[in-house]
Amino acid sequence: MIKGETRMRNIKLTIEYDGSRYQGWTRLGKEESNNTVSNKIIEVLRKMSGEYLIELNCGCRTEVGVHAYAQIANFKTESKMDVLEIKHYLNRYLPMDIAITEVEEVSDRFHAQLNATSKTYVYRMTIDDVPSVFDRKYTYHCFKIPDKRVMQQAAMLLIGKHDFKNFSTAKKSKSTERQIFEIEVYGDTEEMQILIHADDFLHNMARLIIGTLMDIGFGTRRKEDIEEIFAGRQLASGPLRPKGTLSSGSRLLRQS
Repeated sequence: MIKGETRMRNIKLTIEYDGSRYQGWTRLGKEESNNTVSNKIIEVLRKMSGEYLIELNCGCRTEVGVHAYAQIANFKTESKMDVLEIKHYLNRYLPMDIAITEVEEVSDRFHAQLNATSKTYVYRMTIDDVPSVFDRKYTYHCFKIPDKRVMQQAAMLLIGKHDFKNFSTAKKSKSTERQIFEIEVYGDTEEMQILIHADDFLHNMARLIIGTLMDIGFGTRRKEDIEEIFAGRQLASGPLRPKGTLSSGSRLLRQS
């Protein structure tokens, strides 16, 4: 470092947010929007640090309406505020539906996106003849109970390394091969959850998989349709609405 030059610090954030009123983590291209979770955080970071060029990297780019329990992000700054001051400042000025739960100064080599080794999505569904007023923003409502056993059998066909291009709406991608480490379908007669843990997700991949599993659970599709979709002989079911989707965070490769 040149004498007199201010050292750039690398700050890691753990973030929790309600994605209901945002256009996802970020929105670029033709559908670019300022109403994103990342933009709200960057606005406060600029005010806090006096630095305009703030780059906020994230472990998982959540889509429109998707919530996050432990989103990981990082940014670099010359600010001399300690991590507790940063945490308090951000939580004071951010909207009430975005919270910074942890702030940590990390190695300069740490990058939230590049160091992410896997990601997990959880989809919550409530089951009743009347949708709950209080759960409506955070769960998908079912009026009947899907067959959990056959959904679990179908989920087993998705585990492993596959080409998931037919379970995605991605228009362009260098590679559409992804690896799913586990899918769990669990719950009771009142609430069901589907957890998907993978190395990464294509655009809308999690929601298309869940939509297909739900149709299998309701008996409108067969579990064998999974193989047909992989082969391109059938289309995946439409994606379920995002409001039941929770990104529970990224597993990270630690940098010393």
